[in-house]
Amino acid sequence: MVVAASVVVATGAVAGVLSAFDDRTGPDQARRPEVSASPRLAPLPAVPSASPSPTESASPTPAASAPGTPSPTPSPSATRKKQERTTPVSSRLYRHPDSQVLDWVRANSGDPRHAVIASRIADQPAAVWFADYSPDTLTARVAAVTSGGAAQGRVPVLVPYAIPGRDCGGHSQGGAPDLDAYDAWIDRFADGLGSGEVIVVLEPDSVAQAECLSAGERADRFASLARAGRVLKAANPRARVYFDAGHSGWNAPGEQAAWLRQAGAASPESSDGIFSNVSNFHTTADEVAYDRRVLDALGGPGLGAVIDTSRNGNGAPSDGTWCDPAGRKLGRTPTLSTGEDRIDAYLWIKLPGESDGCKGKPGTFTASYAYDLASS
Repeated sequence: MVVAASVVVATGAVAGVLSAFDDRTGPDQARRPEVSASPRLAPLPAVPSASPSPTESASPTPAASAPGTPSPTPSPSATRKKQERTTPVSSRLYRHPDSQVLDWVRANSGDPRHAVIASRIADQPAAVWFADYSPDTLTARVAAVTSGGAAQGRVPVLVPYAIPGRDCGGHSQGGAPDLDAYDAWIDRFADGLGSGEVIVVLEPDSVAQAECLSAGERADRFASLARAGRVLKAANPRARVYFDAGHSGWNAPGEQAAWLRQAGAASPESSDGIFSNVSNFHTTADEVAYDRRVLDALGGPGLGAVIDTSRNGNGAPSDGTWCDPAGRKLGRTPTLSTGEDRIDAYLWIKLPGESDGCKGKPGTFTASYAYDLASS
């Protein structure tokens, strides 16, 4: 169902970012907003699966969206335990050192799932979400991430997620109080982009889910999104801005492209292309084919697509289950070199292990879920 598809994206997207979720119930769960290399992951050898003895939860650390520059990312060890498989890590994408999975890894070194989660999830770069409406600190929080990436010569991936009426008032509802406030929020977001290379995944769900809006509301939202793209690219000409194309199981390519065109996604002043499959499970092959059809219908010079591959290794469940469905696994690791025409990147936009709300509290990292994804 289209309605079910829209819920998938919205719920999954917000699951990694909202600092409002404060539940930290032990070694299996951690809280906080989120952060985020290229071939498909190879199968892992067997690892311990026994339930660990309780360990102390990670002590709270500043959120990914907290002001100030985070401490440098520790270098991965040159050697790993036998049961830990080394995964290629992009030398170009930025791994922000402040995330829920890293909190869990630092606090649970004795957990039998530690090596798998550390090597296959925590070592990978992932997107950093900005889902709370806190304009006074926003510029500093964005700058903390972009300056961290610039210092390492790597590319951060940022997700502004504060459009009014997001998720049509569903699981991921929230955002700015109105579009005027949102426009001002985007101005502050843009002020933190710096001058280095950066990827901006602009407002998941904002276009694909726009059917819940009236024609007038939709036009107003699309005008704000077009403005946002222009502001972001004017603030940092090296910023690459991508617009919401939903996913291959949602809207028809022509319909999606028509809305994207209204939202400014065909204009090089606003856009570098589209993104798809955020927090979803559709295969990379399906997304590549779908995105090319959307781009063909959209038009516009030099546009490309980025695809969320974080949890799509086994594709989407046949029964349409969207909330932490069983039997899923990690997809292709993040890279800016896909080898596919017009596909600019495979990214981990949704961080694996952050629950949609079924295997753990919504918005929390759940070690059992992460381990299931990483060891499948």
